[in-house]
Amino acid sequence: MPLDADTPTTVPFVASREAGLERLEGFLPNAGRAYANTRNYDFGPERRDNVSVLSPYIRHRLVLETDVLAAVRARFAFSTAEKFIQEVFWRTYFKGWLEQRPGVWSLYENVRDKQFAILEKDRDLARRYREAVNGETGIACFDAWAHELVGTGYLHNHTRMWFASIWIFTLKLPWELGADFFYRHLVDGDPASNTLSWRWVGGLHTKGKTYLARASNIEKYTEGRFEPHRLSPEAPALTEAETPGKRSLRPAADAPPAGKSVLLITEEDGCPDDLFRGSDIAAGVSLLATDDRSPLEVGDHAKAFAEAGLADAATRASEAFGCEVAAPKSPDNWADVLRTAAADAGTKQIVTAYCPVGPVAARVAQARDELKSDGIEIVEVRRLFDETAWPHATKGFFALKTKIQDILETLDREQGVLDL
Repeated sequence: MPLDADTPTTVPFVASREAGLERLEGFLPNAGRAYANTRNYDFGPERRDNVSVLSPYIRHRLVLETDVLAAVRARFAFSTAEKFIQEVFWRTYFKGWLEQRPGVWSLYENVRDKQFAILEKDRDLARRYREAVNGETGIACFDAWAHELVGTGYLHNHTRMWFASIWIFTLKLPWELGADFFYRHLVDGDPASNTLSWRWVGGLHTKGKTYLARASNIEKYTEGRFEPHRLSPEAPALTEAETPGKRSLRPAADAPPAGKSVLLITEEDGCPDDLFRGSDIAAGVSLLATDDRSPLEVGDHAKAFAEAGLADAATRASEAFGCEVAAPKSPDNWADVLRTAAADAGTKQIVTAYCPVGPVAARVAQARDELKSDGIEIVEVRRLFDETAWPHATKGFFALKTKIQDILETLDREQGVLDL
């Protein structure tokens, strides 16, 4: 994408747990009423003090949800920080919902690839798609946001909704291609949050309920930075032949298994030193699946954050377990790397944090199948936070929202997860 002089080109993120915790500490005073009153305003890429901008750290679990919740609840009453606490649980809701409906992710991938094939034949669609991702539509706000996304790897949450709505209802482009554009570039790109948010805007997640980007709303919440024209006055809900059905949550180990293990660190969980504390870790590998986000080139900022975050996790794990943890790599075949690591460590057991639906889970599943013949087992350990919250992500967010306080009490009670 050609960037103009006003496009920010630096990412305001250092991909480490330390940097994430510093950001949390800096934002904490604003996590109460101030956040509730100003969170919907997008003041521009140079001013993000009204929101936490913790999403890249939480998405890669360099900072845990329990870290954030403990810090907020230590400072504010639940009622004061309720809106911020709910936002933490939105990502949890989407991940739990998709975990119970993995077919929705598979459907997205299949249709996305078909849409890319159509671009090869449909010149008009290809032209309109290029204009959108290059920020050349003539809709000033949309074009600025396209440049900001590529230039920084981030967009304000409210802006993501406006962008998706304009993409679908004004530009009339396939939502799957828009979701791919986001997923390729967002440093907090997440299969569940990204895919289901786009489906929600288009009226597929909550059937028939869409989100319409209105000029007056954009003008108000950007404080007059944009006064858009030519936006669609209506948002007719998208339809699909059939939504994949629901399944039970995939079972997970209750605790790290006993015995010597090789640790596999992925971009899904950057705190293995916490999750596997006390385990007998003989060695470790850190493997990236960032390039699997899309058949197109993944954005530099998204790749850089994932790799640096994984390197930070590997360093902390090496110090915590007193063993060598290999630097991040992106091998074509994960099974080959894991097989060698297990042989060198003299074990048949590999442990890793549970991988929710998405590219990393697909890589782990493939490696598990290939390693069976060698008698090597991959054991995924799911965090108590997910075990407690995901079962409530069955329908809409409201069902989980009403259980938030119960979930927090359970986490307080079980093993002192929220140590306050």
